[in-house]
Amino acid sequence: MKRTATALWKGNGPDGTGTLTTQSGVLKDQPYSARLRFQNEDGKAGTNPEELIAAAHAGCFAMALSFQLTNAGFTPEALHVDAAVTLEKTDGGFAIPAVHLTLKATVPGVDEKTFHELANVAKENCPVSKVLNADITLDATLA
Repeated sequence: MKRTATALWKGNGPDGTGTLTTQSGVLKDQPYSARLRFQNEDGKAGTNPEELIAAAHAGCFAMALSFQLTNAGFTPEALHVDAAVTLEKTDGGFAIPAVHLTLKATVPGVDEKTFHELANVAKENCPVSKVLNADITLDATLA
């Protein structure tokens, strides 16, 4: 299975603008820019890659935990996950050193120990957690 997204960027880094489009159409020519990314502290003026990573991680972790719980015989009523992606400027450029997941769950019948064990398994094994520490490769073509 493959899922795709397209970014189109026009202009230089500081003043340029871009659009993001996803295969599903959930994002269609969604604008983004360095100004929206770095100069808008509340993050409400437009999307950015870190916000999209946070959404992907929160969704992936919630689904992974749901599967862990289901396989252990528990049915979650609600898994509310917040993901906070930290972007920092380093000597080598910008980096994402941390993602903090906050989970509020309602799962009838599960004990604390089992719940925490399953949550940690989900955290370590959801595909987005794994890709954040992945060996990233690139095929680049200049037209």
